[in-house]
Amino acid sequence: MAERKPAIDTGLVKDLAAILTETDLTEIEIEQGEMRIRVSREIHAAPAVHAVAPAPQAAPAPAAAQGAAAPAAEAAPARSGHEVPSPMVGTAYLAPAPGSAPFIEVGQTVKEGQTLLIIEAMKTMNQIPAPRAGTVTEILVNDSEPVEYGQPLVVIA
Repeated sequence: MAERKPAIDTGLVKDLAAILTETDLTEIEIEQGEMRIRVSREIHAAPAVHAVAPAPQAAPAPAAAQGAAAPAAEAAPARSGHEVPSPMVGTAYLAPAPGSAPFIEVGQTVKEGQTLLIIEAMKTMNQIPAPRAGTVTEILVNDSEPVEYGQPLVVIA
């Protein structure tokens, strides 16, 4: 006789997909007994940095065009250094535990791979490493602050 496979709860899969959409998560997985369901999606969106980047300055633009570009330039303040974006949606924590010293401070030199902060997502603490060595010039989030995917967290010069 053939083995009977457990029925997949399509309502549960639809609910999980709705949670992904509502929370802007890219993946969710649950386990019930011997059944494990993972729902994931790909997000095809240009990073926000490209949406507000000023036009190349190869040739001077006419005065009317320069006036139109000014509001876009004001929307994203110019920062010198490398912005470290959030790889996920969650809550940012600047210290390993409440009352502890922060992982980093402005002016501190960091090494590549050093933990800058942690982001809690779905009860999991995710360490965010420095993508390169340098000096922390800005910390753009506060402790226990919600963050979005792609949001700049720290600037390293």
